[in-house]
Amino acid sequence: MNKQSVRNTEKFPPEISKEREVYLQKKQRRKMWIRISQWGILLLFLAQWEITARLGWIDSFILSQPSRIGNTFLNMAQNDLLMHLGVTVYETLVGFLLGVVFGTLLAIILWWSDFISKVSEPYLVVLNSLPKIALGPVIIVIAGAGTQAIIFMALAISLVVTVLEMLNGFRRTDPEYIRMAMSFGANKRQIFTKVVFPYNIATLFNSLKINIGLSLVGVIAGEFLVSKAGLGYLIVYGGQVFQLDLVMTSVIILAVVAALMYEAVVLLQKLVMKWYGH
Repeated sequence: MNKQSVRNTEKFPPEISKEREVYLQKKQRRKMWIRISQWGILLLFLAQWEITARLGWIDSFILSQPSRIGNTFLNMAQNDLLMHLGVTVYETLVGFLLGVVFGTLLAIILWWSDFISKVSEPYLVVLNSLPKIALGPVIIVIAGAGTQAIIFMALAISLVVTVLEMLNGFRRTDPEYIRMAMSFGANKRQIFTKVVFPYNIATLFNSLKINIGLSLVGVIAGEFLVSKAGLGYLIVYGGQVFQLDLVMTSVIILAVVAALMYEAVVLLQKLVMKWYGH
């Protein structure tokens, strides 16, 4: 192809075939209908909830209703909602980041040493299956009754999951790639940095998607046990004083926060994968 042809191709890109155009339109319509269905289900649920509460079919004092939740949210927004929200988000992000960093480092150590991995395996299985909330009193004694204990709870929940997820990913790396690197004389450090870790970027982000939710669960569990602020504190306080509108509103805010954090991880994954190129 001569230079003139290349210039013409760049200037006038090839037209999309009719079949391809029909396929893209169908795909776009399907995506639109999925989004409409998702919002439709949500709006239908809220409308049914409001109507059944107004008709007295459900007890609005216990289960609340959308209009009361909306009023409670406006009242919270005019008071200390941002402070409580900031506390929960801060504790979640710190616990999440610590869990990911230390969990990945431990997974690297276990991949590097098969002996340490075999010795640690039964303990990791036990720790993973152990309900971390049972360690709450011990964590409070160790870390103190404050933010440190809550972050420690989030770290305890996300750490073991990260270790197991990343270690399994490292072990599932295509052996052909490793053998090819070894044939070129790569040492173990080079094999890990050039083959194993890049191969498991998707595994890392799958772990992040799981851990962001688990970290939030750990923070709320910690705030249930010991806290003076945060969404978990509002939920406990609302239950103690029978302000169940406050409880339901805090739970809904918590669900929105969890969804936004998950979407942030998804967006970060898209950016990293686009930069990495695979």
